[in-house]
Amino acid sequence: MTSTARGARARARIEVTAAIKEEARRQLAAEGAARLSLRAVARELGMVSSALYRYFPSRDDLLTALIIDAYDSLGEAAEAAHAAVAQEGPRQRWVAVCAAVRRWALAHPHEYALIYGSPVPGYHAPETTVLAAARVGLLLIGIVRDAHRGPGLADLPLPADLRPEAERLVADLAPDLPPAAGAALVAAWAQLYGLVGFELFGQFHRVVEDREPFFRHAATRLADQVGLP
Repeated sequence: MTSTARGARARARIEVTAAIKEEARRQLAAEGAARLSLRAVARELGMVSSALYRYFPSRDDLLTALIIDAYDSLGEAAEAAHAAVAQEGPRQRWVAVCAAVRRWALAHPHEYALIYGSPVPGYHAPETTVLAAARVGLLLIGIVRDAHRGPGLADLPLPADLRPEAERLVADLAPDLPPAAGAALVAAWAQLYGLVGFELFGQFHRVVEDREPFFRHAATRLADQVGLP
């Protein structure tokens, strides 16, 4: 086979893979992840099921690809927002990343639900999703690390009974940070996605109406929580 033919086949595979993912995302929006079906995707694309299986051997393989794409898209949005304020102080960088997470979620609600909503029955995410899933978290850790090395972090309380777990957290995630900062980071990370999820899934209905300034205020309080100066 000539290099030209191989190149054409590679391009065709990329195009078909993209079409499969796009149809799967449409089905996620219409039916939810639990009802995603390879046969239904193949039918909508005018393919026989056996042909689609050459691209994704199972529903779980397709779900994994969609999950990695969603995490990477979210990570790219957060990293771009951070790059735009890279010369600012830690608090401004923190709030910019948090705001980017919210914007991405509002623009991609079904993909956000796939990665941060209810687990898909019978699906267990493989290790291949971990690197993409960590992108936003690593960005937030980097902001706190820069503050710790530069102007310094505020002193954070750490109950004695939490210290062993906090020490384990920083040993796994950021050995150069104080244990109290590691515990605060994990709590802030969870609260960030809780705030976004409450807005996206309707829990703020008739509670918080002017949501953008509310979110920015909450994100700033999370910056306080992790000790950013």
